[in-house]
Amino acid sequence: MPAACGRSARGLDRRRREAGRPRGRVRSVSAVFHACWLLAVCACAPPDAGPPLHVFDGATMGTTYAVRVVTVDPWPQAGRDRIGAKIQAVLDDIESKMSHYEPSSELSRFNRRRTTRPFPVSADTFEVVRQARRLSELTAGALDVTVGPLVDAWGFGPVEPDRLPPDAGRLSQLRGRVGYAGIELDAAASTLRKTMPEIEGDLSAVAKGYAVDRVAAALREAGLTRYLVEVGGEIVAAGTNHLDRAWRIGIESPVAGGGIQRVVSLRDQAMATSGDYRNTREVDGRWISHTIDPRTGRPVEHRLASVSVVAERCVVADGLATGLEVLGPDDGYALAVEQGWAALFLIRDEDGAIIERATPAFSALLTASPPAEPESAP
Repeated sequence: MPAACGRSARGLDRRRREAGRPRGRVRSVSAVFHACWLLAVCACAPPDAGPPLHVFDGATMGTTYAVRVVTVDPWPQAGRDRIGAKIQAVLDDIESKMSHYEPSSELSRFNRRRTTRPFPVSADTFEVVRQARRLSELTAGALDVTVGPLVDAWGFGPVEPDRLPPDAGRLSQLRGRVGYAGIELDAAASTLRKTMPEIEGDLSAVAKGYAVDRVAAALREAGLTRYLVEVGGEIVAAGTNHLDRAWRIGIESPVAGGGIQRVVSLRDQAMATSGDYRNTREVDGRWISHTIDPRTGRPVEHRLASVSVVAERCVVADGLATGLEVLGPDDGYALAVEQGWAALFLIRDEDGAIIERATPAFSALLTASPPAEPESAP
């Protein structure tokens, strides 16, 4: 489930949602009809095995979401409808604050201001920027929510650049506008301040993970304890599935044929994946990745195809997956081992075959997750 890396996927796009799936739907299915979506392997069961599974799905942030809730007691339709409306409301609220497409969002208004005066933001936006800054520091700047101008310059933004590849002078100029330390935070006042008026933020690398955490919190507040929340491939799993087992989540194989590379059992954990294989383009006769290293201003050239991270919070898994994808299979792996992070690196060898490299913390998860046959989408 590759997450958007950096700004390339343009994840918080309200306009794309209008052409997508319905804003929110509520469905209840028995275990026998449980549709295990392409990358969520939930061991579909025989008839009458376990309690019913309630499915809420729709569109948000330029992508889709799916929430699966297991209940033992009867759940009236009115109660399910309230939960469905609450899920959509949480997602809409986050998008309205953090979208860089919606002109009225907090983030868009912050970006338009060409001043270094403090700018007040909501608790949600402040928390996401705070988390992003902390993860930027942990990854030595590999995760950087100000990298947007460089992403645009390499042709992965909403407007095609006049020149590709950008020349050294242009990259040098843009790198002067990039740097996570250029956004200062004041927790007491809940404000953000630019150190340079031209700096802009893009929260795509962490906002979906935060949205998953917020939906999970809303479910807990409603007294629900067994659920799986997924937004654009970022996941939180709580409790057990309809078979009273840990939720089994598939990690996509980053090859042309797709399929499942590994299956991980999760319970009260989050997982996010960042990869370079879904968004590339040809420039001067060679294919380049949408993953831009903010430290060099250029697309990464290593052989890391994707990295999956398991953490307690999805916003952390989301941001770390992006940072480790930038760092690559050697520096990223070394940092993940040093920090004790659970991460699986899928690396291409010279022949294009995929090699797995799991940190010790991730290997511990795999011992409880037997291999699975690839499943088709419902």
